[in-house]
Amino acid sequence: MQPSGSIDAQFSITWTHRLRFTTDAFSSGASLDALFSELQPLKFLPIVDSGIESENKPYMQSLHGWLDAKKDCACAPVIVTGGEGAKNDMLVVNQILEAIHMNNICRRSCVLVIGGGAVLDAVGYASSIAHRGIPIIRMPSTTLSQCDSGVGVKNGVNHFDKKNFIGVFDPPFAVINDDSLLQSLDDRHWRSGLSEVVKVALVKDADFFTQIETVADTLMQRDSFAMSQVIKKSAILHLEHITNGGDPFERLDARPLDFGHWAAHKLEQLTGNELTHGEAVSIGLAIDIRCSVQLGLLDEAVAIRAINLLHTLGLPTSHPSIVNPALLEGIEEFRQHLGGRLTLLMLAGIAKPINVHALDPEIVRQAIDELL
Repeated sequence: MQPSGSIDAQFSITWTHRLRFTTDAFSSGASLDALFSELQPLKFLPIVDSGIESENKPYMQSLHGWLDAKKDCACAPVIVTGGEGAKNDMLVVNQILEAIHMNNICRRSCVLVIGGGAVLDAVGYASSIAHRGIPIIRMPSTTLSQCDSGVGVKNGVNHFDKKNFIGVFDPPFAVINDDSLLQSLDDRHWRSGLSEVVKVALVKDADFFTQIETVADTLMQRDSFAMSQVIKKSAILHLEHITNGGDPFERLDARPLDFGHWAAHKLEQLTGNELTHGEAVSIGLAIDIRCSVQLGLLDEAVAIRAINLLHTLGLPTSHPSIVNPALLEGIEEFRQHLGGRLTLLMLAGIAKPINVHALDPEIVRQAIDELL
C-alpha cells in the first residue's frame, strides 16, 4: 500500500555576492588572482565584447599578457558582438554554447566575460544553461553595466520584441568593476549609464542624489575619479537591495529598481534601439516623475529638480516616440514580465518610493504632454 499524505520540505542555500573595484585589473592582477584562487577553475573561457577589442587596444594588450601567464588553464578569447544586438537574437548565446562545448568547459570551470550590459546578459544566460550552470565572473565595461545591470543576478535575451523575454536568475560568482574599461567610451555612452545612478538615488538615497547634483558638471567633463565614486555608490546600493532586500529573485510584487523601466523597455523596442538603454531609462524616469506629480504624490519642485539633473547630465527626457500610442502597451507588457498584479513604483519624494497598482492612460498622456 502506498503511503498517503503530503510533504513540504524547505531548503535554502547560502550565496556570497562578490563585488570588487579596481583599476587595470589585468596589470595588477590582485583582484582577479584572488578570485581565481578561491574558485580554482580547471579551465576558463574569456569572452570579450567586440567594442573593447576595437576601441581599447591597451586593455586588450593587458588581457593577453595576463592570459599568457595562465596558459595552463586559459582558453583563447572569444570575441562577440557588442551592443543591444548581442541579445536581440540567439546568435551570441549559441556562439558561447558552442565555445563552451568545443573547449570542454565544465561546471568546475569558469567563464570570464568582459563587456557591456547586453553582452553580460547574453553570455550570462548561455553560461547559466550550459551544463545547468557554469560559474561566471563579470567585468562590466560601461558606466551603465558597472553601476547597475552588471551587479545584478539577472541574465537574458530579447524575444517577440519584448525585453528580456527569455532569461534566468543566476548570480555571478563575482563582479569586477574596473574603471580602466570606461576610458574608451564615447561621450554618449559615458553619460548614458548615469540615468541608472539617478534612478537608484531617487529611490534609495536622498544624500546620494544631492552628491550627484554636486558633481554633475564634473562628470560631464569626464572626471574619472568623480565617475568612479558615483558608480561605486550606485553599485553598492544595487548590491544591498539584492542581498538585503528580501527578494533577490523578484518573487514579490514590488520592483523598486525598475522605476521608469516600463516606458524605457517599450521605447527601446519602438525606436529599434536608436535609444540606448540608459537614454530610454532617463526618459522613462521623466515620465514616471511627471506621473507621480499628476497622481498628487510628488511636489512639483522636486520633480523639476530631478528632471533638471537629468538634463545637466546630458540625458534626454523626451523623444518623438513618447507620443506613439503603442507606448502605453508597455504597462501591460511590464505586468506580464513581472507577473501577478501590476505594480509600478512612483515617488512621494526623493528616497520616498510608493507602489501603485493602476496607472490611468490619461495620467500618462498628461505627463508626456509636459515633457514635449
